[in-house]
Amino acid sequence: MNNYVTGKIIKELREKQKLTQLELANIIGVSDKTVSKWETGKGLPDIALIENLASALKVSVIELMNGECITNQNKSGNMQKSKFYVCPICGNIIYSIGENVNSCCGINLPALEAEMEDEYHIINCELVENEYYISINHDMSKKHYISFIAYVTSDRCQIIKLYPEQNAEARVLKRGRGIIYAYCNNDGLFKKIKF
Repeated sequence: MNNYVTGKIIKELREKQKLTQLELANIIGVSDKTVSKWETGKGLPDIALIENLASALKVSVIELMNGECITNQNKSGNMQKSKFYVCPICGNIIYSIGENVNSCCGINLPALEAEMEDEYHIINCELVENEYYISINHDMSKKHYISFIAYVTSDRCQIIKLYPEQNAEARVLKRGRGIIYAYCNNDGLFKKIKF
């Protein structure tokens, strides 16, 4: 990770929890002078204290390290506000309903922004009995391929992982109105709204 916890975020989170420097110090086993040094930028917490510090401040380690607190305003969990995250190193796919903080292979992952399909990423969809047959006429070499296809409806998400040198196609159960996503490892996330 590129960032390290700052005194500003420690102070902000401590005050949000309505803790004094002494109370925070007692929780994590340091002196109040140590907490004061962190908050004034005259020192940094030891890496061994980060997990306890995050716990005391009621945030994740990643949020503490980034200085960004994520609060999911999407309390009802609307599936159509889904977010996809893909690790550029290992290709791991992380799916969430609403905003959150994710990391993989030591990298903080941004939520992918889906664009509408374009002339190079046309998502074809045919109804075959009770399934959608989804296909994309796309190169599937080891350097340029569709990594996954997903179908998101109001109550579920179906993700089909694809691999180089296979066809860019998938079958998903028809569940009504939804969004079909396709992720190209070179060009990003594309979508098609399906009724």
